[in-house]
Amino acid sequence: MVCLGNICRSPLAEGILRAKVALENVIVDSAGTAGYHVGEAPDPRSVDIARKNHIDISTQRCRKFTVSDFDEFDYIFVMDNSNYENVTALARNAEDRNKVDRILNLAYPGKNLEVPDPYYGGKRGFSDVFDMLDNACNILTERLAPQS
Repeated sequence: MVCLGNICRSPLAEGILRAKVALENVIVDSAGTAGYHVGEAPDPRSVDIARKNHIDISTQRCRKFTVSDFDEFDYIFVMDNSNYENVTALARNAEDRNKVDRILNLAYPGKNLEVPDPYYGGKRGFSDVFDMLDNACNILTERLAPQS
């Protein structure tokens, strides 16, 4: 799960998916395309909306997306078009690029819709983002069912 700073959207997506899959069979992680917040905890508003939905993301720490993530993960879901461009720019080949997709394409195939960045919005923005990511993660969980 990848967003810009790895403090709002991608930690939520990581936490939501982790709550839905068998972690002994599936590795779930998140990262940011920018290194602004490396080592920091998620935004308190992300932690709060996750907690309200019985998910604890408070122990997550921000990290920056690296080329080695293409080797580590089968799927790389980004939150918006800018993240898509940043991640695919690091791809070494078509195989790497084919691992990357916008997360909302799970719910709206081929639409390339973006998960809005709630950072400068109010608490309602975090709730809306949670709902979008929860829906997408439900679909992903169904697709991963044989592994999870």
